[in-house]
Amino acid sequence: MSRIGKKAIEIPKSVSVNVTDNLFTCAGPLGKLTKTLPEGITIKIDGSTLSVGLKDADPDFEKYTGLTRTIIANSINGVIKGFSKDLEIIGVGYRAEIKNKNLSLNLGYSHTINFVIPEGISISVEKNTLLKISGFDKELVGFVASRIRSLRKPEPYKGKGIKYSSEVIKRKVGKASGK
Repeated sequence: MSRIGKKAIEIPKSVSVNVTDNLFTCAGPLGKLTKTLPEGITIKIDGSTLSVGLKDADPDFEKYTGLTRTIIANSINGVIKGFSKDLEIIGVGYRAEIKNKNLSLNLGYSHTINFVIPEGISISVEKNTLLKISGFDKELVGFVASRIRSLRKPEPYKGKGIKYSSEVIKRKVGKASGK
């Protein structure tokens, strides 16, 4: 097993954990998450600790122990603290606003783009150009952030588009003139 897969996970008192067949369910103050586990993985709960193991010591499933442990740890942290991603919109006239549970984006196209906000995700807009995507499912938060970013990826010459706030865009030099 991997080093990460061997580590035990502490279960806080405010979180309830349940494992049935291949379904892992955890509920906390922010919500309830259900994840499907690989078939060769077992979850063992001892009081307030949780550990990941293999069903039949099958070497084909050893590679999933670290992944499964990380997914479970993220689920437990998510229902307690939650996760967030920040996006920046860069460009003249580019802006975003929330209109009745939809994110309305003006990104230099001839039309506005309406992005439907999925269940379990909240998006806040600051100064028309800063988006904060938050929720208790890390996978869903990252997916929504990448979908919004894909609507207008940052271009390398002027940097116009949607980028993660921690992302650094490598700029290219434009055309050199004449001689």
